[in-house]
Amino acid sequence: MKLPITIHRARLGSTEFKVIRPASPLTRAVLIDHDRHLDAYLDQDAAQRIGGLWELAASSPHALVHLPLCGNPAPSRDLPAAGTRRLDLVLLHHSLQFAPSHWKEVRGRLGPGRPGTATLPGAGRSDGAVVDPEARHYRENRDLFHQHLHAETLFMTGSAKVFGETARHFFDVARNGPGYVPVHPSYPYFCTELHSNDGVLGDAREIHIEYCDQWDS
Repeated sequence: MKLPITIHRARLGSTEFKVIRPASPLTRAVLIDHDRHLDAYLDQDAAQRIGGLWELAASSPHALVHLPLCGNPAPSRDLPAAGTRRLDLVLLHHSLQFAPSHWKEVRGRLGPGRPGTATLPGAGRSDGAVVDPEARHYRENRDLFHQHLHAETLFMTGSAKVFGETARHFFDVARNGPGYVPVHPSYPYFCTELHSNDGVLGDAREIHIEYCDQWDS
């Protein structure tokens, strides 16, 4: 799988940060903060590319993977009225030890970037990216997602293993959502989620991921 990206760099003091973005906007994708959980609504293209960016986060421990989503139109369906704040998304490896409080300044210093292409296993075929269930019992385990919220951005921090393991959720939506919705008119919702029972969430809320084929614009 080849994924077009742009590569950006920003310097704060003596530290330079590398930021990776998708080369073209993910226009049919929104991430919504519902207080107790998070909802991601995606079309097929967005789900496929976010799966690739999730895998890219697994193999890019020295970069921030930024998905600008806040300004996107909503899907053409009723959304819960309460707690519907739109968020951008940043994926990062825990070893980067990036402080989210620096994000607004880093983001403001990013230029247009240079084009690039990331070559990925694709469709959830990350080699060796399987979280060891036994390892989750150890206090020092880092194969868990942790979340921070700052500057209208959700930061998903994790290890290469946990990113690699969970990318499959997005590929599943891309692969199965378009075929499921037309043949289930009474309940046309294909979804999956990063659930608290999966053993991949540390200090993090659940994320519901749903396929949507109709959008406001």
